[in-house]
Amino acid sequence: MGGKRGGLDVFISYAGADRPWAEWAAWQLRAAGYSVEMDVDWRAGDNVVVRMNDALERARLVLMLWSPAYFEHNRFTGDEWAAVMAERPHERPRLVPVRLADVEPPRLLKPLIYRDLHALDEEKARTTLVEAVGGRDARGRPGFPGTAKAPPKARRPRLPGDPPPVWNVPPLSPHFTGRDDALVTLRERLCGGGTAVHGLGGVGKTTLATEYAHRFAGAYDLVWWIDADQPALIGDQIIALGVEAGWVSAGDPAASVLRRLRGEPGWLLIFDNAERREDLRQWFPHGPGHVLVTSRNPGWGQLVQPVPLPEFSRAESVALLRRSLPSLGDEPAGDLAGRLGDLPLALAQAGEMLTATGMSVGQYLTLLTERTAVILSEGVPDGYPAPLAAVVRTSLQRLAAEDEAAGRVLTLCAFLAPEPIPTELFTATTEVLTFARISRRIGAYGLARLGEGTLRLHRLTQAVIRDSVDPAERPGTRKQAERLLAAARPDDGRDPVHWPRWAQLMPHLTALDPAGRGDHEFRELACHASSYLLCRGDTEAAREFCALLHDKWRDRLGPGDAQALFAGVNLATAYSQAGRYGDALLLEQDIYHRRRAALGDDHADTLVSAGNLAGTLGALGRYDDALRLEQDTCQRRRAVFGDDHPDTLISASNLAGTLESLGRYDEALRLEEDTLRRRRALFGDGHPDTLSSANNFAGTIGSLGRHEEASQLCRDTYERCRRVLGDDHPETLATAGNLATALSHLGRHEEALRLSRDTYDRRRRALGPDHPDTLHSADHLAIRLGQSGRRLDGLRLSQDTYDRRCRLFGQDHPETRRTATGLAHLLRITGKPGQARDITPA
Repeated sequence: MGGKRGGLDVFISYAGADRPWAEWAAWQLRAAGYSVEMDVDWRAGDNVVVRMNDALERARLVLMLWSPAYFEHNRFTGDEWAAVMAERPHERPRLVPVRLADVEPPRLLKPLIYRDLHALDEEKARTTLVEAVGGRDARGRPGFPGTAKAPPKARRPRLPGDPPPVWNVPPLSPHFTGRDDALVTLRERLCGGGTAVHGLGGVGKTTLATEYAHRFAGAYDLVWWIDADQPALIGDQIIALGVEAGWVSAGDPAASVLRRLRGEPGWLLIFDNAERREDLRQWFPHGPGHVLVTSRNPGWGQLVQPVPLPEFSRAESVALLRRSLPSLGDEPAGDLAGRLGDLPLALAQAGEMLTATGMSVGQYLTLLTERTAVILSEGVPDGYPAPLAAVVRTSLQRLAAEDEAAGRVLTLCAFLAPEPIPTELFTATTEVLTFARISRRIGAYGLARLGEGTLRLHRLTQAVIRDSVDPAERPGTRKQAERLLAAARPDDGRDPVHWPRWAQLMPHLTALDPAGRGDHEFRELACHASSYLLCRGDTEAAREFCALLHDKWRDRLGPGDAQALFAGVNLATAYSQAGRYGDALLLEQDIYHRRRAALGDDHADTLVSAGNLAGTLGALGRYDDALRLEQDTCQRRRAVFGDDHPDTLISASNLAGTLESLGRYDEALRLEEDTLRRRRALFGDGHPDTLSSANNFAGTIGSLGRHEEASQLCRDTYERCRRVLGDDHPETLATAGNLATALSHLGRHEEALRLSRDTYDRRRRALGPDHPDTLHSADHLAIRLGQSGRRLDGLRLSQDTYDRRCRLFGQDHPETRRTATGLAHLLRITGKPGQARDITPA
């Protein structure tokens, strides 16, 4: 029966949820003499049409197992089905659909004639399947009349879902949904021997094992469920298996049953809720069957293949909630799932409570916030032994009884964020091997996930543990968590080398609410965290964070408090980065005057405020005022700190920028060249301050006509910025703009145009159309368009930019006047000299 395409008769197309049917069909067709291949698995998110198209190239027949999962929306695309159906119809293999359930196919597949396998007994289903592929049952062929022995007869599977005679699996959970990928992975691992499904308490390990047993029941001759949470009782349950199978009597030893299993194929043992591999090692038969373990403990690698079970996907969570609450919309269901962290047990509890009480999702979420442990103690959904709060509390009590230090660590973690917690927070004061032991014990109880150098608790686990802490002890526990974080501060937030660690610390810092509480050291951590956000270029996050700190600290600690003023300085910088120069100016003037009065003109904090104020004055076009203040600040910093101090170099760089804005390029060049040399010596080539100086220096030499030199330095700086800061960082985009200008002057207009367009698009997307940086990029892009022959496009963009600048800054702002100059040029070269004269700056 070999096909024309590579000798393959039948390719079986199926969704992952229907793997039992695919295995059954493959066995039956091979027994009937067909060559058969199954796809590895088609899972949620796979495009059936794309996978089918591949099958069309290789097989004479494609057996399509139609089911609800097969036609899920995220697997099906009508246009692609149409393309496949229309492509070379005379060359296409025949599509053979059979239905596993009462489903309607998509419109394009309705002309295909299908047969039903559902609701048939096994023999009728087998006959229907063989007839569907168009052939006679080959099992009636005469045997080969030679002397070679026939291969041993393979075990014949029953219909999927048909349980074997020896069976004690609990009934299916009404709360099971989705998990196609997990079931397919489980099947693959079990076919290789044994596996252990591990995960947090309430994640659905037992329900997954139950679902697997029922779904693949037809593939086994014996399936036995063993409650393994009490190791002393495992032997009795194995003897019960032997008695049920008729192998032994009640008084025989369990070893007799294990010996029998070693010689028998087609069995599945499920050890549910096991704690340690040491408890199970003696009970594994190590025979030709399958062993499935469920456990909170991930440490099974030396015995079986471990498979982590995560929380539900959001789509699975919504599906489960809507099973209990059919009228619940996708948006409120998604909100509820998010607040419950997609944890199956919590979702099942919520669905039951909302159904039973009639309360709204909003009311439930309020209770979840205010009385988390109480609401998570309500109800025991079918298929679960206890509500989530009880599961967490019991595990915590057992952990603390076994290891008091582990209990304390877990309690501290409960006051942090539900994000990975660096274990270095604890190893700074605890010996590394000791903490490794603590981590393993926490993980073994399913109360946290262990990562590489991290612990992570589920948000609901954290809430229940927090609520379990004596109210009188909570402030002290929170204070201890604050001190752990404060001690882990990497630097002042400005060095990219430490940004990955800052990214780990930030969610835990905000979880502890530094604006509303904390001592001096913890507030200091928050101050430098705000600097990290600014230097990283995350302007909006920095503005929100700094505004919260500044407002609450000012009210709680007083408007003159040093840390409140620090937060105010960074808030003003965030305003400037966002183009809100008026807001920045008011705040900077207030802080500058406060610091001068309290600290004097030469104090480091006063000079920081003076330099920031000078920068904002320059951004507002008040270059003369900015120059005077920046010159004074730079001189004071040199006198107080010396020429090579980082703050002195900040002032020198800013002063050079102001000089360039005033057209004093030679002075700016000398100062910027000196600053770049000093920063390279102090920080190296990859530090943000060095990159900023290199970009400024390149821009200045370009202004002096040294375009080849400018392009080389810009390109090197641009590549360094991309590696260190990322493609969308403000400094990277500023360097890209300077590089495009240099390339344009060298006549490389198309390259300059591509870079200018990319820079403009990135700034517009990140900052909006009215941000000064976006408008600056728009000016340059309009020029590049004109240079490349697209004059009308350049004119339209320049006119829009001019209108925006006039509205935002007025006609007399220096940047508006520069835009007007470019617009006038474009008007002249497009034949509109009169309009050009009207807007040409005086």
